[in-house]
Amino acid sequence: MTEPRLLCLCGSLRKGSLNRKLMTVAAARFDGSFEEGDLRLPLYDGDLQEAQGLPEGVARLAAQISAADALLIACPEYNKAPPGLLKNALDWVSRAEGQVLEGKPVALVSATAGRAGGERTQSILRWMLQPLRAEVLTHPEVLVGPAADAFDASGALVSERFQKAVDALMARLTAAAREKQAR
Repeated sequence: MTEPRLLCLCGSLRKGSLNRKLMTVAAARFDGSFEEGDLRLPLYDGDLQEAQGLPEGVARLAAQISAADALLIACPEYNKAPPGLLKNALDWVSRAEGQVLEGKPVALVSATAGRAGGERTQSILRWMLQPLRAEVLTHPEVLVGPAADAFDASGALVSERFQKAVDALMARLTAAAREKQAR
């Protein structure tokens, strides 16, 4: 069996975002290879798709999702919901040939300023992924908040509780990716 491949998506475009830090920590605990997908896509437009087909960035992202054995989404909470760029990316890839997310194991992590750590954003993401037939892992939940104090200067999580939750979630995601490979 080949090494499982993980595709990481960060719902924040900022290079130094706390969710990017959390995504990096989590991806490093995946037992396989990983790469990050680019969510800098045009706004979904059915007329654009009809006239030109899928934009190049969307086709590339859909191909990355299709080739991955698992998906990790690190998502902030903006105004009690996931940011629009993530919804936009999901809308676009849902138009790609085939169901690229169908049966794909997905882990969600979030880092927010509030104490809930992104609980609402993860709940909404689960709803958003349901019609795309993704297999979203339900536990353990990785909800890092208040996130400004959760990382040290090198980007590592300082809380043993958060470290254990990330380790457990990524072990489950690795197992799910290997199971998907075996099918």
